Amino acid sequence: MIKPITEQTNLSAASQETTNIAIAYGDGIGKEIMEATLAILDAAGAALRYDTVAIGQEVYLSGTTSGISDDAWDILRQNRVFLKAPITTPQGGGYKSLNVTLRKSLGLFANVRPVKAYTPFIDCRFPNLDMVIIRENEEDLYAGIEHQQTDEVIQCLKLVSRPGCERIIRYAFEYARTNGRRKVTCMTKDNIMKLTDGLFHKIFDEVAKEYPDIENNHYIIDIGSALIADSPERFDVIVTLNLYGDIISDIAAQVAGSVGIAGSANIGGDFAMFEAIHGSAPDIAGKNIANPSGLLQAACMMLVHVGQPTIAAKIQNAWLRTIEDGLHTSDIASEAFTSQRLGTREFAQAVIERLGQAPRNFTPVHYPENGKQIQIHTTPATALQKELVGVDIFLHWSEQGRDPNALGTTLESVAGKSLQLKMITNRGVKVYPNGLPETFCTDHWRCRFVSHASQLDAAHNNMEKTAQISPADITALLDRITAAGMEFIKIENLYRFDGTRGYSLGQGE
Repeated sequence: MIKPITEQTNLSAASQETTNIAIAYGDGIGKEIMEATLAILDAAGAALRYDTVAIGQEVYLSGTTSGISDDAWDILRQNRVFLKAPITTPQGGGYKSLNVTLRKSLGLFANVRPVKAYTPFIDCRFPNLDMVIIRENEEDLYAGIEHQQTDEVIQCLKLVSRPGCERIIRYAFEYARTNGRRKVTCMTKDNIMKLTDGLFHKIFDEVAKEYPDIENNHYIIDIGSALIADSPERFDVIVTLNLYGDIISDIAAQVAGSVGIAGSANIGGDFAMFEAIHGSAPDIAGKNIANPSGLLQAACMMLVHVGQPTIAAKIQNAWLRTIEDGLHTSDIASEAFTSQRLGTREFAQAVIERLGQAPRNFTPVHYPENGKQIQIHTTPATALQKELVGVDIFLHWSEQGRDPNALGTTLESVAGKSLQLKMITNRGVKVYPNGLPETFCTDHWRCRFVSHASQLDAAHNNMEKTAQISPADITALLDRITAAGMEFIKIENLYRFDGTRGYSLGQGE
């Protein structure tokens, strides 16, 4: 029987300096897999001291909507390293994702998920699969900025910054170089989101030039996702934005055989959090059947991070030997290669009994003793010449049968002397002037106004060249729109930066 590790237990080996880390037992199966993982760390001689923090469902239900108390924040910031079991977010509104809160509040900009095949002992059709997905962790749609703007339309803002893109892309190349990886692949959807995803792709191309020793390429995310599922062995290191990375990480883990065996690291400038990629699985909690391997893999990544690579390799090799010996939890069991199905505690004990042994079929794991943490420095910001050239005004309007021609006629009458109505779009598609009658229109309208002095510049591929306007022109226009009985719900100023248009054209414009 393995024994759980309690708060403040000193597991240090006599010859090694002890590292203080924070741990959280989480919810659902979290307590079981954390106890199993800590028992293995203890038996392997990891020099660690633990401070336990309470997070998750119990904290949520106590009235803390973030799922974490002020005292827990203090412990995390004191320790700077966090090993976290999965948590449960209660059903219903008002509860923020604790994972997103932790990543953003602590500056954990890089999510690192190794995905590897363990064939033939764990079923996988791709025996040479060995990739690492590096995902931006703080921006994109996961900024969580959402608004209901009309009866029918809800908005979610996608925020992408130049420093955020450069930091994660540079981290991916540094990770590849540090770990002997040969190629970095970028995945975006910049054929549609030409500004946000386009910025990510552009910076990827810029940074790649600084790493001539590492191959680089780019895929649109949809075909890239399909290739991960169909031929993942072509990939080595993948770097992508937040949402895409979340999705393809689980695709890759499932292709590898099970989401239950994958761990991840969340890395910041001076803080790191380590966790399994799976959820809290409350339906199997307390049944001693959960696989602790994902959290154990995360713990090994943590050991390397805190300067205990020999212990990490010792545990990894014992785990590989356990898998080779056919000692499996039910989620990875097979008729061909499982000799015994084990529960959570029994699987942990099997790993402990093999500490010091090397795998016979898999290549033994080895980490360099003098490894160093990756340090990232981004390019200093450059001030751009910024010119206000127009405004998109979003309206909640459902009158006159939602006829865009009727709306256009009204808006032209209030445009004033300095501005003109250039177009109206509905859900991004141009419906005025000269829209198609087949286009479905909801109650949410983007109305683009530009200067009367706007013209087409043939020297720039017929791109619109618009004269500057003033903020006073915009506020006066808003007053006239309000006086006409229409409700504006949002505005977006249109800018040129160093002479380049900083806004997208409408579909059909």
